[in-house]
Amino acid sequence: MWKTTAKWIGGGLGALLVVANIGALGHLKPRSQFPQVNLPPVNEYSTFRIQATRDGYNIEYIGNDPRIMTDETNVDRQNGVFGINGSTRTQSTRQFTQDSRRNQEGGVDPEGKLNAEQIACIEAAGGGRAQGAIVGGSVAAGVVVPAVSSIPYVGWLAAGWATLLGTEWGGNMGAEVNTMIQGCL
Repeated sequence: MWKTTAKWIGGGLGALLVVANIGALGHLKPRSQFPQVNLPPVNEYSTFRIQATRDGYNIEYIGNDPRIMTDETNVDRQNGVFGINGSTRTQSTRQFTQDSRRNQEGGVDPEGKLNAEQIACIEAAGGGRAQGAIVGGSVAAGVVVPAVSSIPYVGWLAAGWATLLGTEWGGNMGAEVNTMIQGCL
């Protein structure tokens, strides 16, 4: 029994010695001269700046930066029939916040309504498309349809396609001409 008790006492003193040495090593570890700073959560829309001195630290944190983001879109399109009159490059810029609310400088007011200039351009395009479709369909029916309707077996189908294409091209040209007259791009 004495041997078992001596083993337990020796083991306990050994464990106490190990714990005391670990504690002593922890106190000998060199400490930083600067304070410990817990960094704020960051993502792609946040920034922070830390200035640390021996006297203390200063943290500047912005959780929604950039506040206004910009989206630029470039559209290339052909002018006229088959792109004969060259091409037009239209660039539009839209500004928005992180939660997708549009800014007034992007062309739309906060309630999402169009301004008077945009409404006039839409009306001009619609009116020009309607007038151009009538003219294009009439020209196709008067000039092209008599020529293609004499094709055996499929003449009736070719006449319908010619009228449809004449109406479509006339509508596109009418909308383009009317928006250019109004000064819209």
